[in-house]
Amino acid sequence: MRPSLLLAILGTALLAVAQQPAELPSAPSATLQDQQKKDAPASAPVPSSSRTLDLPALPKDQPPAPAAPEKPADTPKTAQNSVPADGPITTIKVGVNEVNVVFTVTDKRNHFVKDLSQADFKFIDDGKPVATVNSFRRETNLPLRVGLLIDASNSVRDRFKFEQESAIEFLNQIIRHGSDKAFVIGFDTTAEVTQDFTDDTELLGKGVRMLRPGGGTAMYDAIYYACRDKLLKENAGTATRKAIILLSDGEDNQSRVTREEAVEMAQRAEVIVYTISTNTSGLVTRGDKVLNRFADATGGRAFFPFKISDVANAFSEIQDELRSQYAVSYIPADLKKDGHYRSIDIVADNKKYKVRNRKGWYADRKSTRLNSSHANIS
Repeated sequence: MRPSLLLAILGTALLAVAQQPAELPSAPSATLQDQQKKDAPASAPVPSSSRTLDLPALPKDQPPAPAAPEKPADTPKTAQNSVPADGPITTIKVGVNEVNVVFTVTDKRNHFVKDLSQADFKFIDDGKPVATVNSFRRETNLPLRVGLLIDASNSVRDRFKFEQESAIEFLNQIIRHGSDKAFVIGFDTTAEVTQDFTDDTELLGKGVRMLRPGGGTAMYDAIYYACRDKLLKENAGTATRKAIILLSDGEDNQSRVTREEAVEMAQRAEVIVYTISTNTSGLVTRGDKVLNRFADATGGRAFFPFKISDVANAFSEIQDELRSQYAVSYIPADLKKDGHYRSIDIVADNKKYKVRNRKGWYADRKSTRLNSSHANIS
């Protein structure tokens, strides 16, 4: 074979081998990456710009449900898992081992009796004499926390201006700078705080003058809100007396809470309700009976002026009473924290004296859960 022919055959064979695909080993880095992908757990998190916050979750054995037991107080809760679909829950701590009661004593002529001692009374809780009286005081100078609630509905339009001025004069006389505080709420279809807690009577007066009559009447809502969101929280370590002055005809056609729910909230907040009727018709109306109910259940008084000018006299009498009270703190006998209502009876040994106090209290458990959406008042 010629050398030239042999070289041609060898060249053709080498060209064919070069054109076949090469089976090369993978690079070490690529092999490592493939191995890491195989070894990585399936649940490994994938970074994302929209990652949710790392929030504490509810225990698996306690799924969120209305009947689920409450979590311990020291378990952190987030806004997402502490607010149910039907509205926020308010948890109110209520100490039930000691009961505090403010009361008033009058004689047969309805004059205040201010010089009695603990030995002049019998204190009965839920039908039984109390176990221990921890303190007894004459509270003529105890700081006041007062809520002034003024009916600004259409039903009081013709006498509204005079009522405003009488209320302002009352605040000027009763509020002592540096000691007492008051707030102002006007209500028609809704309740509106026109001045929050302050001892500045000028600001309180402005809050009263801001009110304008018009609309329906949501009186029960206003009382419920004032007790729950204002006066119930006024227990900051100092002894105070809490009162609501309610100026209204007693009619209600817009409230979302009932009359008895508002009464119960006033009792839970230890608030004395004084009512001044704006009904000058001379007839006893359904609203008058409602005003009597609030006053009687909380240890207050209901005033029914014969004419609009007597409203100022009613304010003056309330002022005198707020400076003529007693306060007692006691431990009930046979106390059970079962949530039931317990009656309070304070009886003066002298049968000529009449004692006026709130009718009872609720022996709540460690805390009371109140659904804020129950009375969603702004």
